[in-house]
This record gives sequence, structure tokens and C-alpha cells, in this order.
Amino acid sequence: MDVRIGITQTPREIELDVAEDGDAVKKAVESAVAAGDTLLWLTDRKGRRVGVPAAKIAYVEIGSASDDRRVGFGAH
Repeated sequence: MDVRIGITQTPREIELDVAEDGDAVKKAVESAVAAGDTLLWLTDRKGRRVGVPAAKIAYVEIGSASDDRRVGFGAH
């Protein structure tokens, strides 16, 4: 599952390919923000753990890893 997280006052996004389903990621984000946790911890498919400052999360985009990514000219 592809997850993109925008951080306030930062021009780049954090992009992860996580093993969890979208509902599990959504619940983890919601609980971290609601509880006022310092960091939201997510684990990617390679086992790397990434900590995101929960108070600085601007948005979270959850999509499927199999979504079509069309890049370049003539991609329809």
C-alpha cells in the first residue's frame, strides 16, 4: 500500500510502501494525532521503520501499490 504524508513547512512528501492495509494505516495516523503522540511510526515492506512527527502532519494520502502511475508524454 502506497502512503504519502505531507509535513507542514516542508516542500517534500514522505513516500512509503507499507505492508499494512489502508484501514490499518488510517487508524494508526488517527490515533497518533488524536493522542498527541510525538511520532507516528510506520514500517515499510523492507522492514525499515520511519518516524513522522505527528503534530506536523499536513495530510495523508493512502493508495494501492497497484495503482496505475502514468508518467511522460502520451500517457493516457
